[in-house]
Amino acid sequence: MRDYRLIKHTLNFKSPGGTSRGILRTKPAWLIKFTENQKTGFGEVSLLPKLSLDDRKDFEKQLITCLDTWKDYQSLDLEIWPSIRFAFEVGLLSLEKEDPFVLFDSPFSLENRGIEINGLVWMGSKAEMKLRIKKKLEQGFKCIKLKIGAINFEDELGLIRAIRQEYSADDIELRVDANGAFSPVEALEKLERLAQLDLHSIEQPIRQKQWEEMAFLCEKTPLDIALDEELIGITSQAEMENMLNTIHPQAIVLKPGLLGGFTISSSWINTANSIGAYWWITSALESNIGLNAIAQYAATFQNELPQGLGTGQLYINNIPSPLEIRGKELFYDSDSNWILPSDL
Repeated sequence: MRDYRLIKHTLNFKSPGGTSRGILRTKPAWLIKFTENQKTGFGEVSLLPKLSLDDRKDFEKQLITCLDTWKDYQSLDLEIWPSIRFAFEVGLLSLEKEDPFVLFDSPFSLENRGIEINGLVWMGSKAEMKLRIKKKLEQGFKCIKLKIGAINFEDELGLIRAIRQEYSADDIELRVDANGAFSPVEALEKLERLAQLDLHSIEQPIRQKQWEEMAFLCEKTPLDIALDEELIGITSQAEMENMLNTIHPQAIVLKPGLLGGFTISSSWINTANSIGAYWWITSALESNIGLNAIAQYAATFQNELPQGLGTGQLYINNIPSPLEIRGKELFYDSDSNWILPSDL
C-alpha cells in the first residue's frame, strides 16, 4: 500500500540573505514522507519565490493532486512543475534504498570523504560583506562566491580588490554571481573591470531570455560566464541544445531543485560537455533533505571544481543531519543521525 505525509516547513535564515532580487528572511519548503510496503522515502519540494518556474498560486493544489495520484507518477506531466518533479525523483529514489538517506553510492556517502565547496558571501553593506569574507577565509575556504549587484559597483570592486591585495588567485579562487543585475549596455565594461581582479567566473551577468545579448557577452568577455537562471524553464533536449549552441557559454551552473531533478541535470551535463562548456552543481536553498540528495548526486561525478553545496548552514531551523562542513569541504558523517520533525 502506498501513502504519504506532507508538511510545510518554513526555513528561517540566521541572517537576512541579500540578492539582486531582494532580501530573503524565510524560505518555504515542503517535506514529504513516502511509504510503501513498510518502507519509507523522503523528498523535498523547495520553492524559490520569484525564481522557481512553479511559483504559482495553484502550486500547493497541484502538489497535493500529484501526491494523491503518485502511483501514476510516470504519467504525470511535471514539465512546468520542476520543484515537484525534484521532490518525486528524490523521494522515490529514497524509497528504493536500504537507507533512505543514502541515495547514491560514492566515497562521499559511504566513506566519509569530503566534497570541496565554495564559501558563499551574501550581498550586504560594504562593512557586512567585508566581515563575511573575512570569516569565510578564517574557516579555511579556498573558493569564495560573492553575490554582487545590490550595492554600489565601485564598492563591490573595492571589496574584491582588497581580497586580491592580500590573496592571489593561486591562494583564493573568487567567483561572483550577479543574478542578472547588469544591463546589457553596461555589462561588458563591468566584466572587463572584474576580469582585472583575477576572478574565476561570473554567473548570469544579465537577465535570462536575452540570448542575443548573452551570446555577444560570451563571445567578447575576458571573464568566464556561467549560465544559471538561463537554464530554468528549459525542459527538452532540443531546447537545451538550441540555447547552449546559440549562447555558447563558458560554463553552466546546475541546480537540480530548480531544474526538476537529476535526470534533467544529467542531460544538461551531457549537452554542456558536447559544446566544451564546464559545469558545477549548486544547491538552491533547500533544507538538508534536499541538500543531501544533491550533494550525493554531485559526488558521483569526477568534477574537481568546488561545488556550491554550503547553503545548509544558513538556517536556524534546518533538519539536523549527518551533513557537516569541515574547513572547505562538506562531509556526510554516517555515525551521526537524522532528526526529522515529529509530524513527518
